[in-house]
Amino acid sequence: MGGTRKTVEAGIAFVREVLAEANQAQREPIPASELIVALQCGGSDGYSGITANPALGAASDLVVRHGGTVILSETPETYGAEHLLTRRATSRDVGEKLVGLMRWWEAYTEREGAEMNANPSPGNKAGGLTTILEKSLGAMAKAGTTNLTAVYNYAEPVTEKGFVFMDTPGYDPVGATGQVAGGANLMCFTTGRGSVFGMKPAPSIKLATNTAMFERMSEDMDINCGTIVTGEESIEACGQRIFEMMLRVASGEKSKSEAYDFGGSEFAPWVIGATM
Repeated sequence: MGGTRKTVEAGIAFVREVLAEANQAQREPIPASELIVALQCGGSDGYSGITANPALGAASDLVVRHGGTVILSETPETYGAEHLLTRRATSRDVGEKLVGLMRWWEAYTEREGAEMNANPSPGNKAGGLTTILEKSLGAMAKAGTTNLTAVYNYAEPVTEKGFVFMDTPGYDPVGATGQVAGGANLMCFTTGRGSVFGMKPAPSIKLATNTAMFERMSEDMDINCGTIVTGEESIEACGQRIFEMMLRVASGEKSKSEAYDFGGSEFAPWVIGATM
């Protein structure tokens, strides 16, 4: 546009032009099949694989059952458990595409002098996880039990319904950004160590893996999945609660991340190469 000031002025002028049209938009009921849910985890602990992740998996099955879509990502954190997904692929091509992603990451890490099995962060280890395989097996539970219908590249538009996979780094802000860029209109984020990443512009529902952390960070966590390990409710019952909150948040109820707005942007594009 000929400079920063002129560019900003052109952007403001465009917004003013389209405001009249935008203000005519009205909320209207749509089916749950329009849900496209990003599945994320960050700050995982030893409870992640037995509480929040399987409960989110139960909720994911409900989304798919109602005709919606769930997106699993973070390829390096799928490493060692990919066989659990390929056996659920709807075709050989879908399964081989996922295996191809794993081979790419193996080659990348080898080229950079790293290893795929050295992923757990100090926080993960402090929470009780010892290897990437352990973490991967727990992370896979977020995807539920339905068939894998498609595999997408980073930020590629998601068009298939059901359970799909997207290639992203293991760093959750970058992974979530790719999912939302691909079409996710809601995110469910499990955490055992207390990650408060919210992910603008999509609403984020934070799922605590243990009661102690949920109570300590009640202003940031939406649902306590620690009730599973204490025997207060089943995985299926907790999954139902998650699904019902998905519907409420999609209908306008604010999650904790939305209600407490830090005023900053919470997205991180994959612009500097692969990130473990």
